[in-house]
Amino acid sequence: MSGFWGSKIKLSIFGESHGEGIGITIDGLQPGFKIDFEKVQQEMDRRAPGRNSISTARKEGDKVTVMSGIFNGVTTGTPLCGIIRNEDKKSRDYSTQAVLMRPGHGDYPGYLKYNGFNDYRGGGHFSGRITAPLVFAGAIAKQMLLEKNIKVYSHIKSISNIYDDEIDLCCINEDKFENLKSKEMAVLNDETMIKMKNRILEVKEDCDSVGGVIECIITGVEGGIGDPFFDSVESTISHLVFSVPAVKGIEFGKGFDITKMTGSKANDQYYYDSDKVKTYTNNNGGITGGITNGMNIVFRVAIKPTPSIYKEQNTINIKEKKNDKLKIVGRHDPCIVQRAVPVIEAVAAIALYDLIKE
Repeated sequence: MSGFWGSKIKLSIFGESHGEGIGITIDGLQPGFKIDFEKVQQEMDRRAPGRNSISTARKEGDKVTVMSGIFNGVTTGTPLCGIIRNEDKKSRDYSTQAVLMRPGHGDYPGYLKYNGFNDYRGGGHFSGRITAPLVFAGAIAKQMLLEKNIKVYSHIKSISNIYDDEIDLCCINEDKFENLKSKEMAVLNDETMIKMKNRILEVKEDCDSVGGVIECIITGVEGGIGDPFFDSVESTISHLVFSVPAVKGIEFGKGFDITKMTGSKANDQYYYDSDKVKTYTNNNGGITGGITNGMNIVFRVAIKPTPSIYKEQNTINIKEKKNDKLKIVGRHDPCIVQRAVPVIEAVAAIALYDLIKE
């Protein structure tokens, strides 16, 4: 079933957007590790809804109750289960979704897959709300990676056609990226952040939505991690990244732009820095042959515009089997990108922890 993922670390997610709660079971964590739950909650808060004018008005504390896997303050090595209660539900807003299929959502495919028995309220199990448990698991993975001096950062590279500052793929200012975690939007350039926020508010006023790109950087990764072909680093990260609702694309290093280069420009040429091997460029995003080469892992993710918009749209009525109109009500994000930043970091951390765990 699709609710399971992992090789050395195994995840199982559960719940629906308007059900009693959502959660995750994590199997394979190392025993004896003391989790800093204050830092875990900080990651949860970065993703949580209802924080500002550019997010949904739904307010959820996203406090995690740990049901198992912790004893005397440390991990036991047995499955760790965390549950998040849904507190701010307005299910009546979705009464029409029983028969009117929302364009861009999983309503119609879900209806087909589950023979009409799926919970459609707020998107049910298809909802972006189910990413909260992934952030919980990712926050734990981040702390375990930090023991190996591996850090995961990201920023909003673009919203619509507004772009943040370019970064050096070989070497980033880690202090600057750390500071992004406390900002309203994870954008390096403050003037650009204002432009992005204004753009989001513009489309919100127009009853519409907008998407963007998130750039993720993983530092401190040693060379030699991963395998060629089916278990490549790109394959493992991409599998989890595409598990995040609204993700429609991923590229590593220079990505599609590498196709515009010649081989002499695209190749990352090696050199010795003392006894450490480095490359002058990082066009391949720290991965060649499916295996890490010791440089920063860099990838970008395309996030589509939020499909729940307040403009009237064409759709179908599956009960009457006829064409119809739909005007969505309820509480929705005009842009999901800023809340997806910690989610992308989380799945990157989980994927990498699965790859390096002995």
